[in-house]
Amino acid sequence: MAEITINEADQRRSESIILDVREDFELAEGMIPGALHIPMGELQARLSELNPSVHVIAVCRSGNRSARVADALNGAGFTADTMAGGMSAWTKAGLPTT
Repeated sequence: MAEITINEADQRRSESIILDVREDFELAEGMIPGALHIPMGELQARLSELNPSVHVIAVCRSGNRSARVADALNGAGFTADTMAGGMSAWTKAGLPTT
């Protein structure tokens, strides 16, 4: 699993699936536009919602959960990275949210 910066994630979001793995209550803090929300605990049951031929960038609040998700996705045959700093770093940098 590779860790990418928020700027790399921003540049690659049009060609990747941004997978937000935070819990429902955390979404009030904002989401990356176009992100797919699948809470970490639901990922296994909802893997069919992801296209294995499209790169995944996993996102959480700080980067810890998304690193575990990226590792699991890579183990399941996907290509996935985690976004360093998570949504905390994204919003602090003033990048767009919905």
